Amino acid sequence: MGAEADCAVRFKGKSATGRARLETEVLQFRGGDLRLSIPFKEMSKVSAHGGTLSVAFADGTAAFDLGDAAAKWASKILNPPSRLTKIGATPEWRVSALGVTDVSFLRELAQTVSTLSIGRTVKDSDAIFFEADKAAALTRLEKLKAALKPNGALWVIRPKGRPEISERATMAAGKAAGLVDVKVVAFSTTHTAEKFVIPVKARAKP
Repeated sequence: MGAEADCAVRFKGKSATGRARLETEVLQFRGGDLRLSIPFKEMSKVSAHGGTLSVAFADGTAAFDLGDAAAKWASKILNPPSRLTKIGATPEWRVSALGVTDVSFLRELAQTVSTLSIGRTVKDSDAIFFEADKAAALTRLEKLKAALKPNGALWVIRPKGRPEISERATMAAGKAAGLVDVKVVAFSTTHTAEKFVIPVKARAKP
């Protein structure tokens, strides 16, 4: 989401002015002595009234004076985008999925895209989803890149917080394969997904 706003916040009898930020799965605030980071999954009630966004969670209720944006933020929190929306999948896509263990994700893809190849790449893929649990597996990125459309995307799905395959190692492998990282999404509670693309200047002209 990435929405930001300067606003006043009231929480536990205190008031502070600072910057609120609405991310894909968390609402944050930084201002004065007040620091808040409230995951959507921990919110018990969300409402907007009179330009104020009220969020109840285990520690209490925080009120964000957002004006006209309050209702929009409440809607985004209550109706978060699906994984495929965050990824940008469309019905025209040709997709390859390698090593992906999330069966529900594969089912979502199959119901959305025109072509889904599981276990092997198809030429001119709009997107390739490659799941890896160790850094050594990242040596395949350069070969996988060859199956992408010039403007396609290679998504590397990896477990969160695992030293065997860190964010640094993933980014380095993408760079070594001649790719650039452009986006990160929370793929699931246990995995994250990094999007790599071929640099515009390196894409073959039709």
